[in-house]
Amino acid sequence: MRVSLWIQWAISCSACCVAADQYTAPHTVDELHSALANLGLDSIGKLPVPPESSKTSGSSLACSTTCGLLSNTLNGIVSVVGSSAYTQEQSRYWSLQQLNTLPACRVTPKNAADVAVALLLTEYLGCQFAVKSGGHAAFAGASNIQDGVTIDLSSLRQVEVVQSESVTKVGAGNRWLDVYSRLDPMGLSVVGGRVADIGVGGLTLGGGISFFSNRYGWALDGVTNYEIVLANGQIENINQTLNPDLYFALRGGGNNFGIVTRFDLETFPQGLMWGGMTVHPPTTNVSVYKAFEKFTTESSQDPNAALITAYAYVQGAYLFSNNYDYSLSTPFPPIFADFTSISNTTDTTRITTISSLTLELNASNPSGFRQTYSTATFKNSADLQLQILDIFVQEIDPIKNTAAGFLPALVMQPITIPMIRLFRKNGGNALGITEEDGPLTLMNVAIMWSDEADDERIMAAAERIIERARNVAREMGLVSRYIYQNYASRGQDVFGGYGVENLRRLREIRRVYDPDGVFQRLQPGYFKLEGEGDGGGMV
Repeated sequence: MRVSLWIQWAISCSACCVAADQYTAPHTVDELHSALANLGLDSIGKLPVPPESSKTSGSSLACSTTCGLLSNTLNGIVSVVGSSAYTQEQSRYWSLQQLNTLPACRVTPKNAADVAVALLLTEYLGCQFAVKSGGHAAFAGASNIQDGVTIDLSSLRQVEVVQSESVTKVGAGNRWLDVYSRLDPMGLSVVGGRVADIGVGGLTLGGGISFFSNRYGWALDGVTNYEIVLANGQIENINQTLNPDLYFALRGGGNNFGIVTRFDLETFPQGLMWGGMTVHPPTTNVSVYKAFEKFTTESSQDPNAALITAYAYVQGAYLFSNNYDYSLSTPFPPIFADFTSISNTTDTTRITTISSLTLELNASNPSGFRQTYSTATFKNSADLQLQILDIFVQEIDPIKNTAAGFLPALVMQPITIPMIRLFRKNGGNALGITEEDGPLTLMNVAIMWSDEADDERIMAAAERIIERARNVAREMGLVSRYIYQNYASRGQDVFGGYGVENLRRLREIRRVYDPDGVFQRLQPGYFKLEGEGDGGGMV
């Protein structure tokens, strides 16, 4: 199966490589005028000359010039420092690191054509840029950029159910609560995020674990079509029929290929669900992790179930929090029996809507704090999780009472065999995980705090937790190369974790659709294909 898919890709890529020049970004004034005319912008006046060397440096002069040109060209959707629109848009970031990153200007396109114009003018003048969907990444520069141009997709809010309720067209500026609030009353849903305020774009391009992933795969597996703005300003639809190589790359390839403005998502009937959270004392550690191991192993017996287990330090005490989600309105389904039989101090489980469940998880992800995420992946093992828990406590204890607003969590989630089987949908995604690799446990070290002065020691502790956990897993023969993009810290080699073949394939596809490397040079934020490892991963 894998060989035939590789041959299919090689044939399609060979065909598209012949026409690779058609994707080259405009290099001259005439080429830029032509690209803008194709977007309906026939008169833009005399264009400024790009500052010397701005094509590689992204200079402040280039960005100042760009912001002026954008303001004159895209009337009413460009905001600058000090304006009320700029201040409001800046306030919508989750982490303080992103909120405190100040672009020279912000562009809030109303449609894909606006995105294309903003991209063409920005790249022509050599200004570096960022693209924001929901703004829920932790580290500075992920979807905002200091002194550059931030293209904010928050006005792309389409949620339209089509094709006899089998597909929903979702604008990249939506957050998942926007989508579910539209679909819940219709008795429908899609594979999407579990936290209300997370954006559609970043989650879907990086993976997207869902309440429904055991039944339908991850969010990236449920995209039937992408509307994307390429580096040359073309607005294309990408699917299994149109540009299938790029369709593969967008399912896990992040922001390396273009700006996705709309996701067309598989849609299915979905009524009320059972779900919620139970809280347990730290002395239940063995019971919780044994239950997690069993759930992960037996998940194929009931694909309606989803699970998140967290160990956190909250208000002066350690605790376990287990979040359960079941896609039927069946209270306390047997698949969760080993968890729900453990004594608890809090129980919010109920029959409700997916919107309500995402709002509950949103409350545990407040904005207005400094944030860091780091991740690693392992084979399923309660014994390993217990050893990692000890490492977590050892690293957190010296900090826990000395850092303002400090809330660290060790989060474990299963990557089950049913999920992995669904990674083959629609020609397969780019993640590089096979059934032989699983089942797996995805670990996220998530820490929030208030004071910038604590940044260095807190992030160093998070890095040590990951390193020590991987060392233990390696000794036990349980380590995986996979690094989940949506939980990765800035320095982690996400695409190297996809494996040698997939990394090479992604880089080749990138060179076809962005031969000038616009999204490598001028969009430096988040995870880049070029400059990463060789795909061997860190095993």
